[in-house]
Amino acid sequence: MNKKLKGKRSNVHHYRQATGPMVQPVTENDVAELLSGRATEASSVLKWNSGKANVVHANNINWAAAVWLGVIHAGALAAFLPSTFSWSGLALVFVLHWLCGCIGITMGYHRMLTHGSFATYRWTRNLIASVGCLAGEGPPMQWVANHRLHHARSDQEGDPHSPNDGGWWSHIFWIAYKIGGKDPKEFYRKWAPDLQRERYMRTLNYAFVPINVAASALIAGIGYAIGGSQLAISWLVWAVCVRMVFVLHSTWLVNSASHIWGYRNYETRDDSRNNWWVALITYGEGWHNNHHAHPRMAMHGHRWWEVDITFAIIRMLRAVGLAWDVVDYRTKSEKTPAAKAG
Repeated sequence: MNKKLKGKRSNVHHYRQATGPMVQPVTENDVAELLSGRATEASSVLKWNSGKANVVHANNINWAAAVWLGVIHAGALAAFLPSTFSWSGLALVFVLHWLCGCIGITMGYHRMLTHGSFATYRWTRNLIASVGCLAGEGPPMQWVANHRLHHARSDQEGDPHSPNDGGWWSHIFWIAYKIGGKDPKEFYRKWAPDLQRERYMRTLNYAFVPINVAASALIAGIGYAIGGSQLAISWLVWAVCVRMVFVLHSTWLVNSASHIWGYRNYETRDDSRNNWWVALITYGEGWHNNHHAHPRMAMHGHRWWEVDITFAIIRMLRAVGLAWDVVDYRTKSEKTPAAKAG
């Protein structure tokens, strides 16, 4: 898949994002359309609040998200106190960064739930989605709806987090505002109808904060049992707050840096780029131009040196029978024997 990639585009619409104007409306029940990355709206009036010009006003602030992020970042600042440091806490930062960032967000929220890049058992799907909650980026339905909206309007009017509205806006500030308008359920019905039909995903919408509080208490409790209050505080600061901030900013760099710096293998209608250092800290998500050209592909690294750790894990799951229908090809003509075997 490393030959003559530059400028090539798939001729099978199901596997690529459109490069031309968005002219077709979304069909409410057409989940395949949403998964393909071609979901669009025909109306010239934005029905959904998105894009900086449409959301930045005082009565549209998402106070829940703003307070949540403020608390997490404030907790991470405690890492500058020497008394909070422990080597075990630092080790947990990297272990949990991989678990929450790679398994939960990159493989779970993004490739599995948003784009349907592979299928798995319901219990595995629910477990991975629950791990994704621990990344602190919101419940699955919210994340998926926002990301599909991003693909529908990538770097166009109404993109919820385009660097065209400012680098810091695309990185973090967009989260402080409500994207789905006054009725989030209607927003989810539009952009995540497949998840809204799943009772467990609806439950995670309400259980997001309790899950994180319980996990934080568990981490601190184990730390206390092993090393007393000092280790409990260390783990709470490092394994919870520092780790979560690390995961958040790693993921956000895909929205910001990977639309600003890097190279392009494909011509797309947006400014998506492949960025090696973002790919390094996001387990393959930084090969963002590849992804925007072929959004359903489970494999984001398309050249031999574009390392994609997340796809390697998906391949391992397929090898042990926990994943199938893996989209590891751009067009059906490129479908490998392994993919056919599923």
